[in-house]
Amino acid sequence: MSDTAKIYNVLFLCTGNSARSVLAETYLNASGQGRFRAFSAGSHPNGRVNPHAIDVLSLAGFPVDGLRSKSWDEFAALDAPRMDFIITVCDNAAGEVCPIWPGHPASAHWPFEDPAAFVGSPEETRRKFVEVFMQIRRRIDLLTNLPSDKLKTGIQSLTGAE
Repeated sequence: MSDTAKIYNVLFLCTGNSARSVLAETYLNASGQGRFRAFSAGSHPNGRVNPHAIDVLSLAGFPVDGLRSKSWDEFAALDAPRMDFIITVCDNAAGEVCPIWPGHPASAHWPFEDPAAFVGSPEETRRKFVEVFMQIRRRIDLLTNLPSDKLKTGIQSLTGAE
């Protein structure tokens, strides 16, 4: 398979795998133009996707069926898809000792505020989720526009992109 036809596997990590990592997984799968396949997981998954994340994705027209909170152990197993990129989207997961990923994928840390930790009215909380989702979308849009030969170095330079 030539590099231009390669599908890059991307794993988004967060602690609870209920909001940011799921938003990133869903958006990259929808916008990756067949060039990327995204997954998400958590170091300590809380067992459910945050309902506000599901609402934001649904309202934006993205599929939400089958979304679930998963452990990163699923992706460290020998029979798991081999990852090309591991991206932490929260500071807690970035500071944890991660499993040894088969193939030694490139890694990056893209810190986003945790909308699930936001305290406010239901409307303020929804706005916070939309705000964080838009930040994630901008970062992923930059990623998907990188040429293949710039992906490994470019993914790390997107850390501060907004």
